[in-house]
Amino acid sequence: MPTECSARAMDFAPVDGRRVVADFDGGAITSEGGALLLGATDRTIGLIERFAACFKDGRAGDRVVHDVSTLVGQRVLGIALGSEDLVDHDDLRHDPVMGVVLGRLEARHGRCAPLAGKSTLNRLEHGTAVIDRYRRIAHEPPLIERLFVDLFLDAHGKPPKEIVLDLDATDDPLHGHQEGRFFHGYYDCHCYLPLYVFCGRHLLAAKLRRSNIDASAGAVEEVARIVARIRERWPRMKIILRADSGFARESLMSWCEQNRVDYLFGLARNPRLVDHIAIELAWAEHDAEATGKPQRRFADFRWTTRDSWSRRRRVVAKAEWMPGRGDNGANPRFVVTSLKAREYEAQPLYERLYCARGEMENRIKECQLDLFADRTSAKTMRANQLRLWLASMAYVLITALRRIGLAHTELAQATCGTIRLKLLKIGAVVTKSVRRIRIAMSSACPNSAEFRLAHARLSR
Repeated sequence: MPTECSARAMDFAPVDGRRVVADFDGGAITSEGGALLLGATDRTIGLIERFAACFKDGRAGDRVVHDVSTLVGQRVLGIALGSEDLVDHDDLRHDPVMGVVLGRLEARHGRCAPLAGKSTLNRLEHGTAVIDRYRRIAHEPPLIERLFVDLFLDAHGKPPKEIVLDLDATDDPLHGHQEGRFFHGYYDCHCYLPLYVFCGRHLLAAKLRRSNIDASAGAVEEVARIVARIRERWPRMKIILRADSGFARESLMSWCEQNRVDYLFGLARNPRLVDHIAIELAWAEHDAEATGKPQRRFADFRWTTRDSWSRRRRVVAKAEWMPGRGDNGANPRFVVTSLKAREYEAQPLYERLYCARGEMENRIKECQLDLFADRTSAKTMRANQLRLWLASMAYVLITALRRIGLAHTELAQATCGTIRLKLLKIGAVVTKSVRRIRIAMSSACPNSAEFRLAHARLSR
């Protein structure tokens, strides 16, 4: 017997003589099926509960519909899934898979959705340092900063022989009148100047700062805090601090020398430094013109500035010449380091150790481009710092999924954006019965094998 189609059904171009009819009557369907893997990752590392413990909740318990853990989980998962704004949660609050992951499949009250909307989440983000009548949720920055380091430490079964901490500052452009905005001449915009600390892919710090400061401002305090926490767990760990020339400051180098931390910083070139390697540059020019290819030589010497350094320090120079550019062919580069020559000779120190610093730029791009770490549009710096931390926690969560669940797969080196596209944004039909919740994902999912493998690894 022929079936009558709904009057609201939409007809599209026929295929192979068959009508194509569509309607919004498929039941509970989600585009976030892969959020299940994020939930499994969270249960493995305990990120959301530990993050929620960094908040103080002053609300009356008998009137609370959405606890802090749920609110924090919504924001972290939402950012990981590509929803950057609070307004997005007016839709996500009804998503069945989000509800499954956060344990909130049914609304607690008839007038409410299972999860929180933008208004409730807004009160989470804009809490003040002290709970008052109108702002009942507050976060504690020292606890959040400590959590990033603890998550890094917990990711290692046994301590590595040495670790390299990468420091870098980047611009966070602003387009309103946010607290702490200043014009930065180098970046040619009004912005913040956040400080990031990474160890490989692990994020250890994301500190929001005003931009009317030196790039290295506050670096000593931040590094001291991180190193102290690491050495509580790993007291004899060899730590190397690596950064560009913006961090080659006497205060930071002296602190490292006094606290058993090695350093490797870029060094801004000047005429005195260039004159010091004039012979190496001349030989590099000779070889470049003879071969038609760029040539480089390396020099290793002791150096001090005229008045800013307290002592002579080891400097490694790369004397490079680019052929066919005339007098503009010289491309000298310098680094200052506390590492001894017996540990790292000049060339491998520069090419293998220092140049690897550039990988940190990719990590910052992941945070900003894939996870919206530069979405700092709130009025206050406190709220914008929390937004930066929420995005950073989303990065930590996806990084843990990549490290634990996707090792030795084609997605092992994928960016957060690629992982979201291929593994998290999966359409699924959700059906509920008395005994179970079934989430049926597409049979045509091209990365189903990686999904199954990640699930198996995260379920151990």
